Amino acid sequence: MKSPEETVVFGTEDLLLSLCNSVTRVLTVATHSEIRYSGMIQRITRTCLKPDIGCFVLFDGGFSGLVIINFSAQAAMELYSNYLLNMGMQQSDLARSYTADEVSNVMGELMNQVVGDFTGKVHRELHTHITQNQPKMLVLNKQVMLSVDANLDQPEARRVTFYTGSNNIFYLELAIDKTEFVKLYDFAPQEVPDPDALIDQAHQRAAASAAATPPSAAPSSDTDDLLRSLGM
Repeated sequence: MKSPEETVVFGTEDLLLSLCNSVTRVLTVATHSEIRYSGMIQRITRTCLKPDIGCFVLFDGGFSGLVIINFSAQAAMELYSNYLLNMGMQQSDLARSYTADEVSNVMGELMNQVVGDFTGKVHRELHTHITQNQPKMLVLNKQVMLSVDANLDQPEARRVTFYTGSNNIFYLELAIDKTEFVKLYDFAPQEVPDPDALIDQAHQRAAASAAATPPSAAPSSDTDDLLRSLGM
């Protein structure tokens, strides 16, 4: 058994850090711009959706929780534009306003990728399972207090400030039950390979193999094979 000094405990801040890292990793890759978050977090008493675009996701399973991300219009348009431009779309084809349905749809897809990355890490690193609903993106012109059945008996809430590559701001809010994960024995987190990295590696191996393999000789006929077997 581990002594109390050696016990590894994962609490609210650890879950929040994992979630923040999922946000920065997914959005940085998707938009090809640096997404970062503040080193300070806020302890808050309640969560809410705020203008200009708000998104919420409910977790259930190994633990219950609620995640809200509030984007300013500028932050939403920057992330939306960078994502689609990196996908090959032309600037002239992009929506002009953050109120367009296309912006909400794209931001919802990005948030779905963030949540998927986070739930995968929870499964690998904490050996528990959580499910989530599809992220809901709402265009807002006023603050909305979000009161939903998240099965929280002793909720703890935190808020983190994020910055886009152009220093536009958005906020993440997390509300979960007060809980701790205590590591009973040592185990290695299951590593899941990055599909994009695997594809790149396969392409590199194929290119290297093609470069190293000399051109094959023209196929020989049956007569040639027979003559070689006779030493002629």
